[in-house]
Amino acid sequence: MSKSLNERYVVILGSGPAGLTAALYTARANLKPLVFEGPQPGGQLTITTDVENFPGFEHGILGPELMDTMHRQAERFGAEFIMDEVIDLDIEHGFPFTVRTREFEVKTQSLIIATGASAKLLGIPSEKELMGYGVSACATCDGFFFRDKEIAVVGGGDTAMEEAIFLTKFASKVTIIHRREVFRASKVMLERARNNPKIQWLLNYTIEEILGTKEKGVHGVILKNTKDHSTIEYPIQGLFIGIGHQPNTSLFNGKLPMDENGYLKVQPFSTRTVIQGVYAAGDVADHVYRQAVTAAGTGCMAAIDCERDLAARGIPE
Repeated sequence: MSKSLNERYVVILGSGPAGLTAALYTARANLKPLVFEGPQPGGQLTITTDVENFPGFEHGILGPELMDTMHRQAERFGAEFIMDEVIDLDIEHGFPFTVRTREFEVKTQSLIIATGASAKLLGIPSEKELMGYGVSACATCDGFFFRDKEIAVVGGGDTAMEEAIFLTKFASKVTIIHRREVFRASKVMLERARNNPKIQWLLNYTIEEILGTKEKGVHGVILKNTKDHSTIEYPIQGLFIGIGHQPNTSLFNGKLPMDENGYLKVQPFSTRTVIQGVYAAGDVADHVYRQAVTAAGTGCMAAIDCERDLAARGIPE
């Protein structure tokens, strides 16, 4: 049976840049936020090594260190954290909302959803082992580290084409690896990639293994031909997974409107959803930018939207 917690002014789901920024702002507004950290405390940045594009860190900062700093900052102003994952919630029947985890149940006057999105991955062991050490799922985040290197992008949709085109700004050669000869990418994006002289193609191949170590990085991949099942070793110095992202929104199916890809819909120029008192911030509602700094920005917006809406309802008294 779940343990009941005291009713809250605001509960935040997720502890990545969006959730932690929302926690900081609502804590400073004396709303005493409760944060459920979710299955991956700190979000995707905890599996990132160097972060060099977050403002305020001239020489960069490790992803886990950045998240730990943001966590401690929010905690200093009174945010409370529980390392648990929400499994059910009632937001359809008015205030207060009910949030349930495996261990706890809490009622709240407002809810900020910052559960993020997860990159779709290949599912091979070496991918997880080398993530952040030559393997990446974000060209905008990590492309700079591959200047003048030969790298590959796996995928056949717009995500892969966009990543490959962006990476040609840094890499000496970008190879697109795709399991078929037919692409899901739009004609425009595919044509742009085909017209880029830095992009080469390896079609009808899947990645069987990524070769490398954490100490020395990636030095190649083992590829399997989808037609004759033969294998080859292909030398590269970095691999980007470009098979798309999946917003972490399954909990809200049937409760909140989503777009065709599962991202939560918010009102223009705000973080408000269709349900009064429920807000969405960060990658859970953003399929365009997907950056730590933009997630943090919408976390700030959600906190301010929340604070103003509570004040209009006379909360706190």
